Amino acid sequence: MKKSTTVAILILIIVVFTASLVYFWKKNQKSSVVYKTKQATTETITLSTIATGSVVPDEEVSIRPNISGVIQEIYVQAGDFVKAGDKIARIKVIPSINNLQSSRNGVQSAKINLATQEKIFKRQKELFDKGVISANDFDQSQNAYEQAKQTYNASNENYQIVKTGTAKGFNNIAQTIIKATISGQILDIPVEEGVQVIQTNNFNEGTEVASIADVSKMIFKGKIDESEVGKIKEGMPIKITIGAMPDKEFDATLNYIAPKGFAVNGAVQFDIEAKVIIPKDSGIRAGLSANASIILDKATDVLAISEALLQYDKETKKPYVEIETGEQEFERKEVTLGISDGITVEIKSGVTKEDKIKEWNAITIPEEKEKRNHKL
Repeated sequence: MKKSTTVAILILIIVVFTASLVYFWKKNQKSSVVYKTKQATTETITLSTIATGSVVPDEEVSIRPNISGVIQEIYVQAGDFVKAGDKIARIKVIPSINNLQSSRNGVQSAKINLATQEKIFKRQKELFDKGVISANDFDQSQNAYEQAKQTYNASNENYQIVKTGTAKGFNNIAQTIIKATISGQILDIPVEEGVQVIQTNNFNEGTEVASIADVSKMIFKGKIDESEVGKIKEGMPIKITIGAMPDKEFDATLNYIAPKGFAVNGAVQFDIEAKVIIPKDSGIRAGLSANASIILDKATDVLAISEALLQYDKETKKPYVEIETGEQEFERKEVTLGISDGITVEIKSGVTKEDKIKEWNAITIPEEKEKRNHKL
């Protein structure tokens, strides 16, 4: 009796011990790591780069006087719209005393010479009519008289120009009224009434009285880094975002890329220009800062996944993903990639929309939670 009891107890101990071993073995075999999955979706992927700059008029004309003097009256102000030929300002000519005195003396000298030549011409004419002198002598006296008249008229014109800034017959050349040369908006009037201005000539560009531009024709002027300049080309579509209008986008076309770059804070940058399509009453002002999003490539309605789902072979560097084949069981599949915007990447082959792709950032189940799950 005692022997059988002892055997039973030993068998019971062995069974319990074996069951415990099996339990702990199974527990250790169960993974405490769970991988989530995601599926591919249909997306439109746009690859772009950003250039900073500003929106300025395509053509801006600087209005400068062709006579020197003092601004006597200004007829317009910045922001006004003008047509070609409209008055902008009037100049009052203030002659130099030396020039005025010299030109007036020139008139007096020419007048005296004219009177002398006139007397000589009349005497020579009387002698010629009587046949005393030859026709050659008469022609010389007549020529001297005509030249004296011409000199007198020129001296008078010079005196008027020095005194008033213009003369009879020169109104279309030298004008005291400054007029707009194109139609557009007055962007700036850097002078005030009473300010002295200098005429435009071969040695001086002259004083700017006003700047005019057609604000319906605007361009984006910006800079792009050397790392991106090789990816762009003329004719590319651009989206312009203006700092003062963050909720609006304007279409533009890249039409200029500088052939030469220049260093800015240690980095080489290139100037670019793009023609902006400006709708009416847009409220855009010249000089507003803007960003240009240059579309380098675009894929519409393509199969795509998150960049975070990709893995790369350590040896071949080829991309692949892991597809779920069972509960927490995955199979490796190589994929062919298209364009990427840095967040989403196009999948050309290797994955279907129904495949469940492993997120290879695993989630570890806390030990206490795992114990509760086993109890349940």
